[in-house]
Amino acid sequence: MARRRFFVDEVRRGEAELEGEEAEHLTRVLRVEIGQRYEICDGGRLYLGEVIEARKRSVRFRVVESLEVDEPAVRIVLLVSLIKFERFEWMIEKATELGAETIIPVQAERSESGLELAARKRIERWSKIARSASQQSRRVHLPEIRLPLQMREAAQTTARSRFYLEESPGCPMLLSAALAIPSRQVGETIAVLVGPEGGWTDRERGQLIAASWTATSLGPQILRTETAAIAALAVLTSAWGI
Repeated sequence: MARRRFFVDEVRRGEAELEGEEAEHLTRVLRVEIGQRYEICDGGRLYLGEVIEARKRSVRFRVVESLEVDEPAVRIVLLVSLIKFERFEWMIEKATELGAETIIPVQAERSESGLELAARKRIERWSKIARSASQQSRRVHLPEIRLPLQMREAAQTTARSRFYLEESPGCPMLLSAALAIPSRQVGETIAVLVGPEGGWTDRERGQLIAASWTATSLGPQILRTETAAIAALAVLTSAWGI
């Protein structure tokens, strides 16, 4: 049975501390005892840690050894048009589980007005959701949740390959487009942009075409924004044989 994994802010001088609600869960629910061992992660490295002190809202670990980390086969930058926050937060959780490295909210022309400003106040909450999902899915690297971008800024996002999802007929399937990338290499960065309910405006399409994004499709069905984001991640990771 795999050991539970917890994220800590830092490992310093061979020790690390878990605080707050996560520590309380470990002490009150899991009934942690001195000497028990768990995997601990600082967001970049993974260790085997042994509990040396356990209080109500603080658990200290001694690093026993460093553990090997498998690097991701593909680094995915997921840009998603803003939608109602309940659905957006569900998307963050599932996108984290599926391995998105970066998640960027986008204020599209057909996004509900005011969401961009409100989203800026939710980055901390969204980061906590991603942290919890990372522990559950046994990730090592926490995804980065960035501040919202306007469409013109999102169009300038850099990556080796950049795809946007399009409802119009005639676009190649996302999987076919991903498999057609020449000399696909482990660890390369791919960006995928998901549109809002109601689709892209002609002006937004023009911005993406001018910036050399590739229009792709997930099939004939019209998916909700959060569903399309998760489907796109699944397609891209499968293209790298994850």
